[in-house]
Amino acid sequence: MNLKHYLERIGYDGRLTPTREVLFALHRAHLIAIPYENLDIHLGRQLSLDHAAIFDKLVTRRRGGWCYEMNGLFAWALEAIGFDVGFIGAAVGASDLDAANLREHLLLRVMLDQPYMADVGFGNAFAEPLPLRAGEYAQGFHTYGLARHAEKDYWLFSNQAYGGAGFRFRDEARALDDFSERCQWLQTSPESGFVRVTVCHRFRPNGEIVTLRGAVLDEITVLGKRTRVIDSAEAYARVLRADFGLELPEADGLWPQVWHSHLAWVDLQR
Repeated sequence: MNLKHYLERIGYDGRLTPTREVLFALHRAHLIAIPYENLDIHLGRQLSLDHAAIFDKLVTRRRGGWCYEMNGLFAWALEAIGFDVGFIGAAVGASDLDAANLREHLLLRVMLDQPYMADVGFGNAFAEPLPLRAGEYAQGFHTYGLARHAEKDYWLFSNQAYGGAGFRFRDEARALDDFSERCQWLQTSPESGFVRVTVCHRFRPNGEIVTLRGAVLDEITVLGKRTRVIDSAEAYARVLRADFGLELPEADGLWPQVWHSHLAWVDLQR
């Protein structure tokens, strides 16, 4: 971990002690600086769990990533600072809680005065960690929920109103390598939502969240959700640059696939 370069990437120059305040500040800075995105899957590139490959992509080349990359990088940085960090697997939405589905999403458990759930890899969830304790949590104009289902031995995270499905998880420690098989399946299987549609998310400093799903751009603000359709390669590249900080020369080549998928989706809605 080149901590100096990581901190420059997220624009953080504060204290580096394993405290709640530092954890919260780093979590927020990471989400504002580094977008969630799965574009490499649609560019035919392999996504890795390798630390060096993740660092090169997200920090050196200033790209974004999905949960395995985003939380993998964040955990590595937190460990370098001295935090007690563990990996947890989660099943997204209504997925069964079997071994494979409990590796659909990677999140972090950070131990301080109490355990905290950290997650910079879900895309449109919380900007700051949540205590691993049942309750409702407000962050700005967003509200999140955590519920404990003791009988079936799992936690349920409910996302903010416009965030779509939350996830269920068990408070069981995992190694990063435990996610390798599911990571491969999610980026290659025709059944995977990551294969079917391009997705980008990013937090803004004021708590707004911007999402580009295929050719549909959503902005979540204090007033609700604004939606518009991106209808040209030029506009697509411009949105990637302006809203997600992604300089992607390959965007022109990606656009025909994005637009074709969008038209097919529109037909299904009729």
